[in-house]
Amino acid sequence: MLTVALPKGRIAEETLEIFETIFDEKFVFEDRKLILEKGDFRFLLVRNQDVPSYVLYGSADLGVVGLDVLEEKGLDLVRLLDLGIGKCKVCIGMKNEDELDLTKPEITVASKMENIAKRYFESKAMAVNVIKLYGSIELAPLVGLSDAIVDIVETGTTMKQNGLKVVETIMESSAHLIANKNSFISKKKEILELYEKIQEHIGK
Repeated sequence: MLTVALPKGRIAEETLEIFETIFDEKFVFEDRKLILEKGDFRFLLVRNQDVPSYVLYGSADLGVVGLDVLEEKGLDLVRLLDLGIGKCKVCIGMKNEDELDLTKPEITVASKMENIAKRYFESKAMAVNVIKLYGSIELAPLVGLSDAIVDIVETGTTMKQNGLKVVETIMESSAHLIANKNSFISKKKEILELYEKIQEHIGK
């Protein structure tokens, strides 16, 4: 049996749709349940940010998670396949009247993606002070907590509605299929069979 950790919400739904098409069966979580067992698979519904931990520590053989989360956490996992779903960008946002000045010696940034923000500004030879926030990140520049934010952008509407604009895209992200290193060795046949079926489906 393969255990797959899925992030709650749209990505879980779209991943299960891929499985339904491939195996011609219904894969549906019953009301409020966090585990779904079907045939040779067990699916776990977890928070997006927690998917890599479930896979890293072997509670799941496979996981589906955004590239942004993988880059932020930097864990030792096997990246198998870009599923092409859950597309978004990691962007720098600032107030409409502000501009990004990369010649400044230091910048203060609010973000829940501390590592991605640090790496980006350090690559531009800027000292960066990252204030870690978990929500309502758009508020930070408006009240003078930070010069800019680094956040996930799908349409940019939330930023616009809050008087912010995207000034730079750091990376593009989409959901990736990942594997635990030990599972990839011990269950290689089952994992590769699934991998090939998914790849064939998304390649259509």
